[in-house]
Amino acid sequence: MSARPFNLLVMLLLVVVTAIAVVYSKHSGRELFIELQALAYERDAMDVEWGQLQLEQSTLTTQGQVERDARDKLGMVNLAADNMVIVKP
Repeated sequence: MSARPFNLLVMLLLVVVTAIAVVYSKHSGRELFIELQALAYERDAMDVEWGQLQLEQSTLTTQGQVERDARDKLGMVNLAADNMVIVKP
């Protein structure tokens, strides 16, 4: 008869340990979900920034913009036909 209270105590202990494990698992899952949501938000923000940078790059590298910057910032000019020298190998 003394085995029965011991078995009940062991079963109660196992139930308590299992309940704590379930709570810990649920808590860890929620923390990971929160982290996932934050990373998804950061990814979306970076996607928007990437699109803006690509748009900016495409406007800065148009032929007219390059020619204008070459003239204004570097002092380059278009060559006249009489100033050109063609080198043949």
